[in-house]
This record gives sequence, structure tokens and C-alpha cells, in this order.
Amino acid sequence: MAQKIVVDPITRIEGHLAIEVEVEGGVVKDAKCKGTLFRGLEIICQGKDPRDAAVLTSRSCGVCPAEHAHASVQQLDMAFGAEVPDNGRIIRNLVAGSNFIASHILHFYHLTALDYLDIMAIAQYNGADPALLKVRDKVVALVKAGDTAPFTPRYNPDQFSVADPTVVTTAVHHYIQALEMRKKAQEMLAIFGGKMPHHVTYVAGGVTIQPTPDRIAAFRSRLLELIDFINNVYLKDVLYFGTGPLKPLHDMKVGAGCGNFLSYGNFDLGKSGDFNNRFLKAGAIFNGDLTKVNPLDPDKIHEEVKYSWYENTTTGKHPYEGETKPDAKKEGAYSWLKAPRYDGKPMEVGPLARQLVTQEKGFMDLVNKLGAWPSAVARHAARAWECKLIAEAMLKWVGELKPGEPVCNEKPVPEKGRGMGLVEAARGALGHFGVIENYKIRNYQMVVPTTWNCSPADDEGVKGPVEQALIGAPVPDPENPINLVRIVRSFDPCVACAVHLIHPDTNEIKKFRVV
Repeated sequence: MAQKIVVDPITRIEGHLAIEVEVEGGVVKDAKCKGTLFRGLEIICQGKDPRDAAVLTSRSCGVCPAEHAHASVQQLDMAFGAEVPDNGRIIRNLVAGSNFIASHILHFYHLTALDYLDIMAIAQYNGADPALLKVRDKVVALVKAGDTAPFTPRYNPDQFSVADPTVVTTAVHHYIQALEMRKKAQEMLAIFGGKMPHHVTYVAGGVTIQPTPDRIAAFRSRLLELIDFINNVYLKDVLYFGTGPLKPLHDMKVGAGCGNFLSYGNFDLGKSGDFNNRFLKAGAIFNGDLTKVNPLDPDKIHEEVKYSWYENTTTGKHPYEGETKPDAKKEGAYSWLKAPRYDGKPMEVGPLARQLVTQEKGFMDLVNKLGAWPSAVARHAARAWECKLIAEAMLKWVGELKPGEPVCNEKPVPEKGRGMGLVEAARGALGHFGVIENYKIRNYQMVVPTTWNCSPADDEGVKGPVEQALIGAPVPDPENPINLVRIVRSFDPCVACAVHLIHPDTNEIKKFRVV
């Protein structure tokens, strides 16, 4: 007999997300991924000066605001016909890269690593390393004082949890180091962004900040520290766990997902917005066939709403024509997220998708070595490998800045036009679509990474990537469904970004407000 398990909310993610699964014989047979928060930013953009869009939409999230601003200014570049100077392009890449590094370090150490560790094993550490002894004594003292956050509350360790005292204590030591490293990445972003979160230097046609020698030196010094941490701590930790204690989870393909992967590409190497010339490549993979990467076609993007709390008349539209008309009492609906589809298919987005599409040799060698791709563990490996690639590329890019040369190509607001900004946030493919009429924003739509990954079923009943990843997951103890949260967190959800939608009639805000 099937048993229903509801985890609401999923913790250690951004935003409000719930999952509901049916378990039979210790295995998930059905799953629903529910966006339970209703909020909106697109409505604020309508009727505004188009140049306000980047400032407003970056408020979607405090973790990845840089990439919302990036997507927004790229759609403005297109709508305005603005060619971004090299300095402006490079600074945008450096800001985006800083955001990626901060987000990836945060995700592994502070959001997901605890899912794989038996933290109480620290008390058994009897080695002689002074740094590890300090960590042990601190954690033991916290336990005695009854103050164990953020390590608890937690699910109980299972057979896949790492319990070796030295390994666990070392991992927690790295957890603490990662706090400082993430801070340095945020400081790098602020050097060329002005502040973090919600930086202020992006405009249509480029940026407003000059690459002075002192800024370049300050950025580079922090980047070198981060490269050392990424290569010698972060990547080594992930590969150790992935090839050692967590290899059984990987071999079982726990959290495999839908097998379709989409990347818009990121980090322009030439013209701003040219997704065919980027450091991380654009493309799509279907049915797990890694031998064929299909070229990206933005016309194949649309959103469906049969199982979303929106009127069915809005389904199946490309974002340029997208509408958002809430229907909070809609029968059969279970999420405030829409269901984005590419060529009619659900697509996983994020670091694993990007790396499989880019097919960088070192990563593909790792894929061939480990086999059994994809899995929840594989997403962590892809994220760490990507962090290394981006950080090392940034060292080259910062050296290409030319102090004194232009950073922006300012253009007037057109009477009418439209543009799309297709970039990658740390969590995956991010698209902003704007339509201008009478010098103002008539329509603005955002199709966000977590909307792709955590989408409900589409009009044909095909489930979203996270839902498919949950089906088949082992849940031997319904009172301790730790594998469920391991899978969900491997996608690094940001539900605040994913449920950004609201109806153009402001009266609907009151009518459908969900607290």
C-alpha cells in the first residue's frame, strides 16, 4: 500500500518549496514538486522606463541578483541596438563569475554537505591536528550548551552518511573556511558591481564603472585566493565524496532526472548576447544522448500551466506573448510555478546541463571514468568542476581589461522594440523577455532556472525534472526520508526566483494573495 510523504518546507534552499511523494515498497512511485509562494516583479516593470528593468528584476533574489540584472540588460542591449564595448562585456563576465563562485561554494558547503555527514562523529575525533581539534571542541561545546544550529535540526544519518571522525571534522573545518571564501567572492562582485546584493553598475550598452588599476589588483588578489581554495579544497572534497563514500548513491543513479539538458551558455567572448560564442556553450541534449548536442533555438521555449494556478488560456505561449492570470481555485493545479518546456520537453538546467553541453575534455573524462550519469551526486561534481573552470578563466579575463577605454555604448530608449536576454545563472538557464511600446515596458516575462527544474507536470501530464528525479528514489524509512532532500537540494532550487509572476491587474494582488 502506498504511503504519502510531504516535506514542507524544503529547508536549506532559497524560497518556499514543498514536495509530496507516494512511497511503495521503500521506493518513490509518484512525486509532486510544489511552489507554495506567490509573489511578483514583472507587474512592477509594466509601464516603467525600460532602463529600470535591470534594477527591478534583480530583486527577484538576494543570492543570484547579478544574473537577473545580466539577463535584463542583455534584453535591453537587443531592444536598444546597443553594442557593448569589450571592457563592458568583460566586467559583466567578471561580475557573473564572482556570483557563480559564491553561489557554488555556498551550495556545497552550507546547503547540501550536511545531508551526507554524521555531524556527531566529530566528538570521536582523536587526531592531533590543531585546527581540527579546535573544530571538535567548538562543536562539542555547542552540543553541551544546546546550541547546535546550523548543524541541526536534521534528518538522521543513514547507510550512505559519512561517519569517519577525521573526514567529518575536516569537512566541517572546510565548511567554516568556505564562509570566508564566499565572502571574498562577494567582495569581488562588489568591486565591479558597486555592492552585493543588487549591484548597481549594469546599464543598457555596458556598465558604469571603470576598470582602474586598483580595482583590477583588488579583484585579482581575491581571485587567486579563491582559485587556491577551489582547486585544493572544494574540488578535492567533492571528488573524494563522489568517488568514495557516496559512489554507491551515484552508481544507483539516485536522483537521475529526465535525461534532457538545456544550456543557454554564459560568459560572452564576443558580441553581447551572442549565445553561439560563449565560454560555457549553448545547446540541448535529449534522452541522455551525450554524443549529440543540438543547437539552441529560442523559438522552442514556451510555458504550460495545466497543473499551475493560472488560467488555462495562458498556456503554451512563448515568453514574448506570455501572460500570467492567476486562478487560485483551479481544479487539479498544485503549484505557483509554470511548466517551461523546450521543444515540448522538460529540461534539466544548471551546472550538470552546462557541463554536458559544453563537453570540456576534463569533465567528459570524469563522466567516462565514473559512469552511471546522471545522479544527484553528479550535479555536485559538475558544480565544483565548473567553479574551477570559471575561476581560472576569470584570471585571464581580468588581465584583458583596458583602463581608460570605453565601458558603455549608451543608446536612447526606442519608441518600440523587443529583446531577450538568455544567460546562465548559477542554478541554470535564465531568460528575460521584454516588449517596449510608446517608450515604456508593455510586457516583461522571466523564465527562471528553478521554474525549469521544479516545474509541475505539463499539459500532457509529463512531470518536471525534479519530480522525475524523485521517482525511483529509495526511501527505506518513511520517518527519515533523507534521500528526498538530497535529490531536491542537488538542483540548488531558488523558488523566490521561480514564482516571480503576477497578473497585470493590480487588484489581483489582493484577490490572490497567499501568505
